[in-house]
Amino acid sequence: MFRLAGLSRRSYDICLSMNILRTVTSKQEVSPELRKLTSQCGDSGDGSSRVSYSKDELRQRLTPLEYHCTQEKGTERAFSGKFACFEEEGVFKCIVCGNPIFSSDAKYNSQSGWPSFTDVIDKDRVILKDDTSHGLQRIEVKCSSCRSHLGHLFDDGPKPTTLRYCINSASLQFKKETTV
Repeated sequence: MFRLAGLSRRSYDICLSMNILRTVTSKQEVSPELRKLTSQCGDSGDGSSRVSYSKDELRQRLTPLEYHCTQEKGTERAFSGKFACFEEEGVFKCIVCGNPIFSSDAKYNSQSGWPSFTDVIDKDRVILKDDTSHGLQRIEVKCSSCRSHLGHLFDDGPKPTTLRYCINSASLQFKKETTV
């Protein structure tokens, strides 16, 4: 079959895989639970508590990968981020503005290759927006303070929340928690 199409076996397998992936993901819809959560999170619409930085300042302060992930809605390669297998106790903050977003108590190993969390510290810390880029239907997670892209939210996480905040390590900084 693949010879008829003028493709090598490997190219044919890749095309077939991509077509299957496109078929599966194109029919994927955002669940009603995620829709409801989207309306409950962060953005009051009035710009309150909003922090802004110039692109030049961010390019100087952030690494190219941090800038790409947070300002251009990019993503790091799976399993390449410093927090993918990170297990220290503390708080994960937005790399751009320092807004505390996730607690290590909510972090778990989803085996996705990116840091995953079951919940945010407070719903007002993030903004959830529809994202239909790359032919997929997802929910984008943004910092409510500076509007930087953090990652995406899925409803395939563990109970009780069933949420998986799939976040780029490059979008986060970590503050170790010390207990006395």
